[in-house]
Amino acid sequence: MNKTLDILALTIGIIGALNWGLIGFFNFNLVQYIFGAGGLARIIYAAVGICAVYLLTFYAKTGKVSYD
Repeated sequence: MNKTLDILALTIGIIGALNWGLIGFFNFNLVQYIFGAGGLARIIYAAVGICAVYLLTFYAKTGKVSYD
């Protein structure tokens, strides 16, 4: 179950990052284009945000980073 959640969170995070790339490079919001500017797009944005918070836990899973 945890691996499935990890893969789902990474997939949603990558989609969100690609959308931000499209906004930055081409001023094109794919989520808004597909789902409109209403409530469904806000749910997508919220899901991306929740996944980002979850993905922060990956730092704990990978252990400490050493700069020696």
